Amino acid sequence: MAFVIGDSCVSCGACAGACPVGAISEGAGKFEIDADTCISCGACAGTCPTGAIEEE
Repeated sequence: MAFVIGDSCVSCGACAGACPVGAISEGAGKFEIDADTCISCGACAGTCPTGAIEEE
């Protein structure tokens, strides 16, 4: 399952740099994960300072 970024995202961008497949980009008001590109590795979740990233 892909990971998703919740509303507690503060748009710091830490997750985007951690994603090995480039599935994370800046969206309107928060970062977003492309579910089709996400490989569910969880690297992004470990870098989020607010805990906004969870497995869907």
